[in-house]
Amino acid sequence: VQLAESGGVSVQPGGSLRLSCAASVFTFHYYSMSWYRQAPGKGLEWVASISNGGLTKYPDSVKGRFTISRDNAKRKLYLQMNSLKVEDTAVYYCAKGDGSDAVRGGQGTQVTVSS
Repeated sequence: VQLAESGGVSVQPGGSLRLSCAASVFTFHYYSMSWYRQAPGKGLEWVASISNGGLTKYPDSVKGRFTISRDNAKRKLYLQMNSLKVEDTAVYYCAKGDGSDAVRGGQGTQVTVSS
């Protein structure tokens, strides 16, 4: 699995950001895809998933603020993040699959929310 996350920067609380994930090697449109994050000193946290048919799921912590989407033609996954909070600070990873089948393949991208 080869995945490359990008788009992470430092933003102020209340700001917006869009992360991208470029996929290669596997048949992208066939699989569900997910975003995860890991804050300093904490474990991996699931952020969003999208099925191969476009159905989306979110945990309560980001529901209404984050939107996952995909462009199968470009083999890209996106995460639109709005109304960012300090607690959203983390390294964000994309993954092939979701739940127990999720497999990460990139270095992640750092998102820092700070005033």
